[in-house]
Amino acid sequence: MRTGNPVFSEKAFGNVAIYDASNAMTVQGTTNKAFALFGLILLSASWVWSDPAKLAMYYMPALIVGLIVGMVTIFKKEWAMFTAPVYALIQGVVLGGLSAMFEKTYPGIVMQAVGLTFGTMFALLAAYKAGLIKVTERFRSCIIAATGGVFVFYMVTMVLGFFGVNVGIISSNSLLGIGFSLIIVGIAAFNLILDFDFIENATRSGAPKYMEWYAAFGLMVTLIWLYMEILRLLSKLRSK
Repeated sequence: MRTGNPVFSEKAFGNVAIYDASNAMTVQGTTNKAFALFGLILLSASWVWSDPAKLAMYYMPALIVGLIVGMVTIFKKEWAMFTAPVYALIQGVVLGGLSAMFEKTYPGIVMQAVGLTFGTMFALLAAYKAGLIKVTERFRSCIIAATGGVFVFYMVTMVLGFFGVNVGIISSNSLLGIGFSLIIVGIAAFNLILDFDFIENATRSGAPKYMEWYAAFGLMVTLIWLYMEILRLLSKLRSK
């Protein structure tokens, strides 16, 4: 059960105690908790949205604290029922501020990005449940490798940025830049398929109830990534 999402690593469900059926993880329970987390994101995002200037004050602290909370959640899965909501609130601050900045430049872009993000998720979920997309080992390996490549590329780009080197393809609205964003959006979207498969398999194996929070956290991480990539792609298209 491998997935490109680092939250859903191969070991994520491998070392947890298996509980009786009455206290086991379920797909419905995971879904409910995922909606709860997105509600928290919306709550804190709306707070920053009302005054985007707050982002300048809270952006870096939110990124740092969010990274710490995210790492704690990954290594302490049993704490997810506490850390995942905190992570959602923190990410809402970042997403709310950045979304407000994009909206100011390109009116209407945020609703388009939100619609495309959740539309993509539900379309892929329907295709997965209908058996139209099969999660084979080859499919899984390709998406994991592509996701790893994107991560390394972004890390290298970040390091180069510290030295004043700008990798224009990430923000460029040229055909090459738009093509690059389309590829990244596709990779992020296909990670949702791996996440669905991982959650379903973990449920079938009888993972403990607290893993519902952890699974919802992992799904949230993928959707946040997909939303940000779609937002970037739309901004490139709107700037043409």
